[in-house]
Amino acid sequence: MSSVALRKAAPAAGTTPGTAQGPPLRRRIALVPTATLLLGALYCLLPVAWVVIAATKSGKELFSTFTFLPGSGFAGNLHDLNAYRDGVYWEWMGNSALYAGVGALLSTVVSAFSGYALATYRFRGRETVFNILLAGVLMPPVILAVPQYLLLAKANLTDSYLSVLLPQILSPYGVYLARIYAAAAVPADVVEAGRMDGASEWRIFTRIALPMMIPGMVTVFLFQFVAVWNNFLLPYIMLSDDERFPITLGLYTLLEQGSNQPALYTLVITGAFLAVLPLVALFLVIQRFWSLDLLSGAVKS
Repeated sequence: MSSVALRKAAPAAGTTPGTAQGPPLRRRIALVPTATLLLGALYCLLPVAWVVIAATKSGKELFSTFTFLPGSGFAGNLHDLNAYRDGVYWEWMGNSALYAGVGALLSTVVSAFSGYALATYRFRGRETVFNILLAGVLMPPVILAVPQYLLLAKANLTDSYLSVLLPQILSPYGVYLARIYAAAAVPADVVEAGRMDGASEWRIFTRIALPMMIPGMVTVFLFQFVAVWNNFLLPYIMLSDDERFPITLGLYTLLEQGSNQPALYTLVITGAFLAVLPLVALFLVIQRFWSLDLLSGAVKS
């Protein structure tokens, strides 16, 4: 009995008596991805923190105080921003809301139709169309901006709201996401059951498939809204009247003028801070849709 107990208590060959085996090493390895994520979050959040803090500083404090030390000029910056050219900043914000809201909504509708059709129907050339869309996802926007300008110039639509809205309606990435999501969220058996019950294709899509696709379409809407809100190149090429500028292009003009008038730097920073708030609010409002059950819409129907 004693020899058996000694054999059980003896350490394994090649190990040091009294040291823990396995779990500490696994814990140390698990810390590596956590540390990497923390470094990535710090890298992304530092510029945001700088903008928030810099927006509270007056022109003198901006260049004379510690970078991450809050100032006392936020109220003055807001007053100056509102007074600049009779409140043109809020016109830029309204234009961005128009471009991003209408453009993202129309793009989501087109993506839902296209993605559902590519996922559900079998027709000749379907994979070819999908591969072309994938090529569009990989295409840099700068390559398409000049051809789009030439096409809209032929139609006399440049320097108008439509010149910014129309190119945003078709989003290859949105169609790609909608097709992938429709293929996963809309069972073929449910579609066939609707057909056997005599429902039209339009009714099947609107009453059965679309409710199942809502979480995915919310994602497409959010991605497209953020993309249009932050878009700079297309409005820069299409627009010349600054009353139609979105917020990105408007702040760029302020930044250019700031090289001659340093006081405008505080307006640019404050405007950039305010421009982020609608995106944060939008995310907080629509994030609850991501927790919906994929089949809840069809069950309610």
